[in-house]
Amino acid sequence: MDFNMKKLASDAGVFFTRAVQFTEEKFGQAEKTELDAHFENLLARADSTKNWTEKILRQTEVLLQPNPSARVEEFLYEKLDRKVPSRVTNGELLAQYMLEAANDFGPGTPYGKTLIKVGETERRLGGAERDFIHSASINFLSPLRNFLEGDWRTISKERRILQNRRLDLDACKARLKKAKAAEAKAAAVPDFNETRPRNYILSASASAAEHELRMAQTEFDRQAEVTRLLLEGISSTHVNHLRCLHEFAEAQATYYAQCYQYMLDLQKQLGRLPGTFVGNVESTSPPPATASPTAMAAATGPAVPTIPVVPTVVGAPNSAPTVEGLNPGDVKPPASGTRKARVLYDYQAADSSELSLLADEMITVYSLPGMDPDWLVGERGNQKGKVPVTYLELLS
Repeated sequence: MDFNMKKLASDAGVFFTRAVQFTEEKFGQAEKTELDAHFENLLARADSTKNWTEKILRQTEVLLQPNPSARVEEFLYEKLDRKVPSRVTNGELLAQYMLEAANDFGPGTPYGKTLIKVGETERRLGGAERDFIHSASINFLSPLRNFLEGDWRTISKERRILQNRRLDLDACKARLKKAKAAEAKAAAVPDFNETRPRNYILSASASAAEHELRMAQTEFDRQAEVTRLLLEGISSTHVNHLRCLHEFAEAQATYYAQCYQYMLDLQKQLGRLPGTFVGNVESTSPPPATASPTAMAAATGPAVPTIPVVPTVVGAPNSAPTVEGLNPGDVKPPASGTRKARVLYDYQAADSSELSLLADEMITVYSLPGMDPDWLVGERGNQKGKVPVTYLELLS
């Protein structure tokens, strides 16, 4: 390897001079060229932008991918410039397990049917999550990462060069100051034997120091202007990040709106499935007509005993209508009393036998013999119909 010893020695001398100047400034033994207030504000604003961008970037990555091992894997793939392999979301994996469990338990059983419905919804939620992560990565994370790895590195490099130019300028100022002091001292105390040669040498040294100072000042001013332009570009960075932030918020709002709609659809589907939330649903046929109201309430499970039941007449025809054949308009509420219920969610009636509901409204409910325990008869003024228990909060 061919070394340029002269350049190497020159670089070593410059480095040593800068180190001495920096150390003396730290100990207060040397003067330091101060930047103007506007420039200092630009520097502080750039540092703040960099610090907060790093924090926002890291926390957004945690939000999109809570698994630290997966984040490290994605980071390595990006550094190796390789495509990140597609990864199944937690919702999609849960959906897969639920569907497999439904096939194992029997897709025709109430539990199996419910697992299939919930599994399909979880798969849709997982797909929505995947779309949100993809959109956020492209429209939000990538611009932040590009700023830190691109623009900020350029700014940092130019700031280091500016720092070196300032150290060179201050070192030249110190040398000129020393040369001027030596020249003034020689003029004040002349040496009659060597007056002319020594004064000539000191004057030449001061002139050389002045020349070096002018060159250092020029280099410093040029570099300061370059750095200033880069720092002023932070305003454009803020505008770009503002646009990306709007896109991120819109993507997140779309994602949560999709999730909310999927869960509403799931609740409606579960409300129409017989025996979805009942522990023992092996038989959905109405109990014998000779059974007492107390026995029927005990047979329907833990969710029904507190609901008033309409008594039946033994042997009376059609005295125990099923859910499918119920005509609530022909049914009268029990004389023993009814219960109030608050509606938790909006519900759209599937047919004329059901009652549509609005969230937060109050209705009167009671049960009929032979009804599916997941349904009640609801009344609102002159309107009457079946309502799903899962959409209600029963009040005492």
